[in-house]
Amino acid sequence: MKTTTVTNGSILIAEPFLGDANFERSVVLVCEHSEEGTFGLVLNQTTNLMLSDVIDDIYSDVPLFLGGPVQQNTLHFIHRRPDLIEHSIRIQDGLYWSGDFEQIKQAINIGTLSEEDIRFFVGYSGWSEGQLDGELNEKAWIVSKADTDFLFNTPADQFWRGILKRMGGEFKVLSNYPVDPRLN
Repeated sequence: MKTTTVTNGSILIAEPFLGDANFERSVVLVCEHSEEGTFGLVLNQTTNLMLSDVIDDIYSDVPLFLGGPVQQNTLHFIHRRPDLIEHSIRIQDGLYWSGDFEQIKQAINIGTLSEEDIRFFVGYSGWSEGQLDGELNEKAWIVSKADTDFLFNTPADQFWRGILKRMGGEFKVLSNYPVDPRLN
C-alpha cells in the first residue's frame, strides 16, 4: 500500500534509479519521525558479522545488518517481543524498537528469543529537519507501511523486490527494473 505521509512505521523504498550507493535498492524502516528529523534502519543490507562478533557475552549466531551510513559503531535493534523486552518503544502494532539489552542477551542465550523475532543493526539512517521531505519531493523514495510478518520472514536479498511486488501495479513493474539498465 503506497502512502505519501511518513510516520513511525513507514517503509521507505529506494527508487531503482536513486543514484546513492548508500541506499541503492534499500528498504528503510522509519523508527522515529518528527519535525526535528527522521531515524530509520535499512532492513535489507547484510554484513558478514554476527552479534557475537561485537558483543562478548552472546553465545548464538544472530546476523547483523547495516542500518545505514551514520554512526556505524552503534548497535540498534527492532523486534516483535515486548513481552520479553522491557522499555521497548512501540513503532506500530507488533513492531518495537530498542529495549533492555541485558534482557535481550539473556533471552538469546537461553533460546527464548530467536532471530525470527529480532533484528540487529550497526549504524542507522538519519535525515535532518526537512531533508527527507526534500528527497520525497525529488521522488527518491516510495513510501509504504511496514508489515511486521513480511519484515521478519523475508530474506534480506529478496526484500526490495518482494515489497514492490506485494504493492502491485506500477510497483510490481519497478520490482523487475534492472540494477544497471545499460546491461539490458
